[in-house]
Amino acid sequence: MGELSSQTVFISMNVLTDQDVQKYRDEGYLVLEGLLSPEECDALRERMSEIIEQMDVPEHCRIQFSTDHDEQLKKQMQGSADYFITSGDQIRFFFEKGVFDDKGEFIVPKEHSLNKIGHALHAYEPLFKAVTHSPKVQNLVKKLGLIYPVILQSMYIFKQPGIGGEVTPHQDATFLHTQPLGRVMGVWIALEDATLENGCLWFIPGSHHDGITRRMVRTPKGTFPLTDFIGREKTHDDKLFVPAPVKKGGAVLIHGEVVHRSAANTSDASRHVYTFHIMESQNTVWSPENWLQPTEELPFPSLYT
Repeated sequence: MGELSSQTVFISMNVLTDQDVQKYRDEGYLVLEGLLSPEECDALRERMSEIIEQMDVPEHCRIQFSTDHDEQLKKQMQGSADYFITSGDQIRFFFEKGVFDDKGEFIVPKEHSLNKIGHALHAYEPLFKAVTHSPKVQNLVKKLGLIYPVILQSMYIFKQPGIGGEVTPHQDATFLHTQPLGRVMGVWIALEDATLENGCLWFIPGSHHDGITRRMVRTPKGTFPLTDFIGREKTHDDKLFVPAPVKKGGAVLIHGEVVHRSAANTSDASRHVYTFHIMESQNTVWSPENWLQPTEELPFPSLYT
């Protein structure tokens, strides 16, 4: 990648230029400053606190979330749980490891127990919906040339202090596959500073040009587990990863095929994020094998409405 990829360049939201668009296309990600104001970030966090306070999680839904390949294939992990695979049009709760005792009771404050909440905040929560469909986001996506973008899913990610788990190297297209590839983009909004200490994202610039080697797919109806992997994630040289810290209110645009990861949060500061995925639907086929499928209750909504 050379010296040009050794540092992350921060782009102001007010001056997204043709060169910035080209940088996203060349490197597979783009860090933006000031997508949301501090007040907008605080409002989303406050609303999430209310959701957590009101959450009532059935015992069988207390599954732990992991992106590790082997771990996902064990027992009741995310892909094998009906709770996960039917969460595309719901708001559901996914937990960190070690937050329950052997009776399924919290051993940490419940606000510190969550890995993420997903996957339809953009549809059912007015504040999150307003951010997702905001003119700022719409103009950004238009600048990138998307004609008929639809929203696939949304998540609130906590990265809890001290226990926020590692996210291993992966490509979003492993989980959100299209024909052709290259039609999915993540918008990752930092509601708090994302730093080297609390688990910011790291990328391999340009890796979105290399295709994918692994897919998570639904298994045939009536079989268990409900999902499985085809292929394996490649082994990646740690030296190729570039950190992408971002200040509160900033965002990272993530190409669906770029390799990225984040380390465990060993600090005493959380790293709250609101993130959602967009697909260019024009001349695109959404794989019927993807875990996430549109439903009658929630077809993939247009970003521009």
